Amino acid sequence: MNFAEKLANASRKNKSLLCVGLDPDPTRMPPGIDVVQFCHQIIESTSDLVCAYKPNFAFFESLGTDGLLTLERICKRIPDHVPVIADAKRGDIGNTAKKYARSIFDVLGFDAATVNPYLGRDSIEPFMDYVNKGIFILCSTSNSGATDFQQLRCEMAGSSKMLPLFEIVAMKASEWNTHHNIGLVVGATQPEPLKRVRELCPDMPLLIPGVGAQGGDLAWAVKNGVDANGEKAIVNASRQVLYASNGIDFASAARLEAERIRHEINRALGR
Repeated sequence: MNFAEKLANASRKNKSLLCVGLDPDPTRMPPGIDVVQFCHQIIESTSDLVCAYKPNFAFFESLGTDGLLTLERICKRIPDHVPVIADAKRGDIGNTAKKYARSIFDVLGFDAATVNPYLGRDSIEPFMDYVNKGIFILCSTSNSGATDFQQLRCEMAGSSKMLPLFEIVAMKASEWNTHHNIGLVVGATQPEPLKRVRELCPDMPLLIPGVGAQGGDLAWAVKNGVDANGEKAIVNASRQVLYASNGIDFASAARLEAERIRHEINRALGR
C-alpha cells in the first residue's frame, strides 16, 4: 500500500482530515511525565480521530543523543493503519539528500516526509524515488516570515511571465510528480495562496498547518484546501491539541480538542 492509499483509508475509517503534530516540549508537560509517556498517551487518546500524525524532528533532535530512539519508540505506538509524516524539512545536494531519504524512509520507516525545494529538483529526487512514500514540498508556509521570499514575483524559466515564487514551486512540483507521490505544504495563515495552490494542483494532497496557535481560519482552509471529492487535505494541529491542558488530564483534554477540530472540519464540508 502506498502513502496516498494509506492516507485515504485512514481518513475514511476515522472520518477525519485532522493530523496531530507531535511536538513534545518537556517544559509544557505535567510534572513526572516524560516525552515517551506524554506522546504515547496523546496517541492512545486520539488515534481514532486522525488521518495522520506528524512528528516534528526538531523536538526530538533537541533531546540529544537519545532523541531519535525516543522518536522510534513513540512511532511504534501509532496504529499501523495511520500514516506518519516526518516533519524534517530536509533539502540538500543530491548525494546528501539520498542519505536523508534513506534515514527517514528505510531506517526510521516513515510514510512521508516534508522537504525544502530551495536547492531544486536534484535535492528532492532521492525522496521522489521512493514511489510508495509521500513527499510534501514546502510551498507557502504558515510562519510570519513566509512572505520574505515565497510571494516575490519571479520570472519562470522559459517564460517571460512573472509569478509569485510559491506558484512556481507548485507548478514545478506538479511537473515533477511523475510517481504521483508529491504533495505540498500550504499554510492556512495565507488564505489566497492556499486557494491558488489548490487551483494549480487540483489532485495533489496538501498538508495544511497554521489553523491552531498560528491563527488560520479553519473552515476557510478546509473548504479551499480539499480536492473535488472533499479529500486530500491534511489539516495539522499541534500545540492546541497537545497542550489543551497542562495538567494530569492532558490526554483526555487532547481528545476533546481533537474531537472538536474534527467536528469543525466535517461541518465545514457539510458532513
